[in-house]
Amino acid sequence: MLKPNALFLILSFSLTPGLSSAVQVMRNVKSQFTVKHTAMSLKNLLVSKNMTIFSHVKHSQAAEKQGIYLNPTELIIFGNPAIGSKLMHCSQTAAIDLPQKYLIWEDEKKDVWISYNDPEYLKVRHKIQGCDLVLDKISAALENFAKKASDTSQKPKEYEDSPFAID
Repeated sequence: MLKPNALFLILSFSLTPGLSSAVQVMRNVKSQFTVKHTAMSLKNLLVSKNMTIFSHVKHSQAAEKQGIYLNPTELIIFGNPAIGSKLMHCSQTAAIDLPQKYLIWEDEKKDVWISYNDPEYLKVRHKIQGCDLVLDKISAALENFAKKASDTSQKPKEYEDSPFAID
């Protein structure tokens, strides 16, 4: 029997016209920290690079209030309007996938992951043309932030004055 993630991926490819199987829909970076620490580290990195944090959704806490157990799962919605606007100028439908998002989640083995949409997928999905430099910049930034937030050599700093310090 197919796991739900595998089924979703198969359906995504079969229902998305023109989506090459070579395009990775989502990138996953393994974190060496807890979900809470990884989320704090990501938020600090994003703010230090002048990104706007639009929202921080704690899905597992919301589910718990409904009597449903989820492994720790958080979503950070963020962006830089100067970059996102350029992407939307190339293809206005890209707005459905903006602002950018990082999903920080713990799997059944207690491994923590940072997941995000691959900008190449957005390029194909929205038939974006003439924005390769913007997409390359977004791709490099997303990868860089995820790697820095998940790497033990880049241990998250808990600044007393940080709005995202761990309680």
